[in-house]
Amino acid sequence: MNFLVLATFIYFAIWMNYTLHRIAKKKKKLEKSYWEKENMSNFVRKKSLDGLDYISIPMEQLPFGVLSEKPEVTECETVLKELSGEKIVNLTGISNTDLKLMYGTANITPLSAYDQNYTTLVCTLQKWAMALYNAAHYKEAAAVLEFAVSTGTDIEASYRLLAKLYQSRLSLSEEEFHNRIQSMTETADKLRSLSKPHILQYLQDLVEEEGQISFK
Repeated sequence: MNFLVLATFIYFAIWMNYTLHRIAKKKKKLEKSYWEKENMSNFVRKKSLDGLDYISIPMEQLPFGVLSEKPEVTECETVLKELSGEKIVNLTGISNTDLKLMYGTANITPLSAYDQNYTTLVCTLQKWAMALYNAAHYKEAAAVLEFAVSTGTDIEASYRLLAKLYQSRLSLSEEEFHNRIQSMTETADKLRSLSKPHILQYLQDLVEEEGQISFK
């Protein structure tokens, strides 16, 4: 092993050791900060949940009864009817620690239930919309997805399917298409989940391909 190779090896070993040390130090600092925050959250007193952004399901605006002969559609409708009597809140992207800090430790159980109801809601809406789309009920599928997006869903497939409907299934003008994509983009920009950049990138790419879009 010549001197240059040896020197390079030693330099790399020193650099790697320094990098790993920095990573470990940063990780330890983050862990300490997390546990301090978690410990603090366990002593926050219970606060009112009246100010939460509760979601109401617009039963009269959704296409109940369309394709009700389909078991998967009937299942979706049943789930939504049951959820309509429950409290639903979109807490996606907010950790339990932060929820306890905001609303008190004693509220973590109901908050978790509200958030689970929301997850069930948007998953059911996506499943319902897909069934409607596959059966060529495009306006009905769009109505379901528009409600899902209005609640702040982070299901990327919902944005993609709604954009597809706007692009080639609802006889929109080019202006109407872009206005609706803009509205979806503004909603997606407020998301707190990891899917946010993917959704925004998809919508941006769709707009940039304007010259290749065929409006029908």
